[in-house]
Amino acid sequence: MAEKPATKTAILKGLADKTGMAKKDVATFMDALGDMIRHHLGKKGPGVFTIPGLVKLKTVKKAATKERQGRNPKTGEMITIAAKPARKVVKAYPLKVLKDSVLGS
Repeated sequence: MAEKPATKTAILKGLADKTGMAKKDVATFMDALGDMIRHHLGKKGPGVFTIPGLVKLKTVKKAATKERQGRNPKTGEMITIAAKPARKVVKAYPLKVLKDSVLGS
């Protein structure tokens, strides 16, 4: 993969070219989509948001972990791994259409 990842400007320009919309309108749409995602994944939302044909975003509760002993893989010495509190994380799951188009199945 020699290509670099697209920048925000390149993405907006590409979408504007493909859809025939003005770049400013595409930026407004992307901002609205971001607001919608934040609302659905936020405290008062259902915790799930699907972008049709692309990806499903979900909030997942991760349990708290206790402090424990572990081994440093580089040096082999024993270390203490800090405890982590319970938290919510966002997971992204690609939908079948996206997987098939990327993996060629």
